[in-house]
Amino acid sequence: MTRSSLPGALMLTPLIGATYSWMPALGVWLMSVVVFSAFGLAMAGLRLRLTPASRLVAAVILAATFTSCLQLALQAMALQWHQQLGLYSGLIALQCVVLEYSGFHQRPVIDRLRLAAIFGVLMVGLGLLRQLLGDSGLRLATLAPGGFIVLGLLIAARQAWARPISSN
Repeated sequence: MTRSSLPGALMLTPLIGATYSWMPALGVWLMSVVVFSAFGLAMAGLRLRLTPASRLVAAVILAATFTSCLQLALQAMALQWHQQLGLYSGLIALQCVVLEYSGFHQRPVIDRLRLAAIFGVLMVGLGLLRQLLGDSGLRLATLAPGGFIVLGLLIAARQAWARPISSN
């Protein structure tokens, strides 16, 4: 696995696991946006003042702190979401550290917003599609293997749609 593919690979777990319905998908996406934004702002002030070794420690501490604070706030204000998303909040902290070292926070703001919007559309869209398939009787769509199947079918459909038609 290359260094540039690691951030995308880490987002596959919440994309498959938290999208059995649109509500947890929306929750994971909103948590990700809040934590990534707070982390990016905090690290922007610290990045130039720290050595590479201490930057890693600071990134881990900041990501864990922001994620834990958000998780505690969710537990106090929205217990149902907290129960559904508890497993994936730790991955958000890990994703912050990986994005820091992949150069994500040094990109222009418009690129970061575009990537966050694409991830949100993917999360909520896949969650809504899996929920609709599950409600229509296809129970497998709401389970993790069904998430891989639905995502694979969507990727195959996109590639088939984007492929130019060749004339024989």
